[in-house]
Amino acid sequence: MPDRIIVSLPDDRLTAALAEHLPPLGDDRVTFVTWGVDGPPPVPHIDILVPPYQGRAQWSRLDGVSIGLVQSQSIGYDGVRDALPAGLVYANASSVHETATAELALALLLASQRGIDDFVRQAEHGEWRGGRRPALADRTVLILGYGGVGKAVEQRLAGFEVARVIRVASRARTDASGEVHGIDELSELLPRAEVVVIGTPLTDATRGLIGAAELALLPDDAVVVNVARGPVLDTSAVLAEAGRLRFGLDVTDPEPLPADHPLWTAPGVIISPHVGGAASAMEPRMARLLRRQIDHLLAGEPPENVVFRT
Repeated sequence: MPDRIIVSLPDDRLTAALAEHLPPLGDDRVTFVTWGVDGPPPVPHIDILVPPYQGRAQWSRLDGVSIGLVQSQSIGYDGVRDALPAGLVYANASSVHETATAELALALLLASQRGIDDFVRQAEHGEWRGGRRPALADRTVLILGYGGVGKAVEQRLAGFEVARVIRVASRARTDASGEVHGIDELSELLPRAEVVVIGTPLTDATRGLIGAAELALLPDDAVVVNVARGPVLDTSAVLAEAGRLRFGLDVTDPEPLPADHPLWTAPGVIISPHVGGAASAMEPRMARLLRRQIDHLLAGEPPENVVFRT
């Protein structure tokens, strides 16, 4: 077990969250330094480095720096191997963003089902127009990606009296929630789905997973919500099906979405600018995860959430 560790934080916000939401460490074995990976490291060795939330372009500056653990503030890890120098242990922020991301998924879903996007546009012109809209109640919802985000979405669906939840993951299995289907069953499952929520990681296997053939299997007026990564859902297929299907997109391909991109004006498409985890819950939950990582290290235990060593 180490006698003393050094933890590098990217900014004062996370420092304040550690102080506000967690009890004191109770000893002087932990030294905190602030480094936004924007210049030379403040100390020769860092036991736990927390880089900026949106700062992957700076990760090349970690080359040659002695670091025990890179603790990301993001759940996703697509492209990390290429961005990080070799020889580093990388952990993602599982447990930090799932709740907020599931909240946004439900917000996009409900807004699309009940026509909130149309009402907002009508309000700009003082128009009072009603009409019949699809409910979330009694619908069949397919959750694609049954990890932390997918499970958080399912928990929040419980109060909306949906007819059925179809769970889909990389492989078929049965867990405490019931049957989980494999991705290889998608073609059989999609025709039954009136709502699809995408929460799968972006990997070689999931890139372009939902394209023209898959969207064509969905019934008319189904809604697809993507809170995963943009390239999981084929953009050209979305544009071709917009109008017959509806979409709630927190992530897009490309991203950021150019101002003149046709997705902005496609019928039945609601877009939010990749803000699933950007909520007030982030700092306190990140502080709790970091505290657990510190406790693991001081106790000589392996850290949580390790994805790989570069």
